[in-house]
Amino acid sequence: MSRSSRIGLLIVIAVLAVLPFVLPNAYYLDVAIRMCINAIVVLSLNMLIGFAGQISLGHAGFLGIGAYASAVLPTHYGWPPIAALGAGAAVSGLLALLVARPIFALRGHYLAMATLGLGIILAMIFRNETAFTGGPDGIAVPSLGLFGYELTTEKQWYWLIAAMLVASIWATLNLVDSPFGRALRALHGSEVASQAVGVNIWHYKVAVFVLSALGASVMGSVTAHYVGFVTPNIADFFHSIELVTMVVVGGMASVFGSLVGAVLLTGLPQALARFEGWETVVFGAILMLTMIFMPKGLVPTLTARLRRGD
Repeated sequence: MSRSSRIGLLIVIAVLAVLPFVLPNAYYLDVAIRMCINAIVVLSLNMLIGFAGQISLGHAGFLGIGAYASAVLPTHYGWPPIAALGAGAAVSGLLALLVARPIFALRGHYLAMATLGLGIILAMIFRNETAFTGGPDGIAVPSLGLFGYELTTEKQWYWLIAAMLVASIWATLNLVDSPFGRALRALHGSEVASQAVGVNIWHYKVAVFVLSALGASVMGSVTAHYVGFVTPNIADFFHSIELVTMVVVGGMASVFGSLVGAVLLTGLPQALARFEGWETVVFGAILMLTMIFMPKGLVPTLTARLRRGD
């Protein structure tokens, strides 16, 4: 881990440690929790899109698997919440492992459409299997217990998810600097050149897709327990586009860009609450303007300009 990465991580820890004591009420704490949840998901998605260069437009489907595993298994079958979370992650990882090779044999818009189709299929299952999922009306999720202790207050949830975010940033920074991360960057640069120097591109494509799916599934379960209710909206197309937009706006192949993109675009709908129905238009406009004026994303663009200024 580089010196700048360590400084950035320490800044994040300091901000997270102070935040609960300066936020005015529980509403803002709830927004902060959702920002942290999205940041963890975007970190895993950025490994796939930003570092490996593989698009996914249906990633919210894996969030849905985790969320519904944590709802259906305890409710209908009496599973402990932690076991249900693990089962959801296992199903997500297995599904990603099975579909990765045929999907990533595609290129360009064909790859985008294939991942979109996977997300749509999962969303349709959650919406139509009403006997298990509750259909469009959703299903209640039991509270999450850790070591016999149930999480009941926003502050308890905040400290848990903040700790998960710090651990995720630390793990991602180390992974990026590892041989695995260097192989992903080589894969993004040129698959042909990567193969020429001995990189098994299929191994790394499948591995990063499975890793990204696992991260999304775990956070889908955490989200379901935190909210206490889950509907098919967690897995819909717009949610997938939100996550991709966070990656692009914050900065592809930027760990701290993932954090910035998640914070900005999680807070944006709260600011646009009075303009209900326009969120999709605003997200599309932000994505378009970012690709035109800051194709590398906010954090890499500003970092490059500061370095030129120095």
